[in-house]
Amino acid sequence: MATWDDVRRIALALPDTSERVARGVCQWRVKDKLFVWERPLRRKEIEALGAHAPDGPILGARVEHLGAKEALLSDDPRIYFTTSHFDGYPAILVRLDRIGVDELTELVVEAWLARAPKRVREEYLRSNAPAKHES
Repeated sequence: MATWDDVRRIALALPDTSERVARGVCQWRVKDKLFVWERPLRRKEIEALGAHAPDGPILGARVEHLGAKEALLSDDPRIYFTTSHFDGYPAILVRLDRIGVDELTELVVEAWLARAPKRVREEYLRSNAPAKHES
């Protein structure tokens, strides 16, 4: 399962990404736009979630749009969840200790793509496009 070291390694490998600590939690930004972050639950959220409140590390991640958020929530509710704080907002919460590194990599890259400036995103996609093989 994934760790904060995995998040850090994946995020910082992406172009123009920086790491900050704000209010005691880590954030990763692309050109100063937040795309993944450490997101401990607040007291009100813990109370609202009750017995379903996770006690492990939680990652917040931007998603492209609310449809992508809903897809992740329905895909695997053991990993992905949300709170009322994020209602109407394109972000998802992730139980870091339940997600595999491959899935985490996909999530972090998608979050980065959702926030990166167009030029940076297009350059990344060009340089990371799957190689085409001739038959």
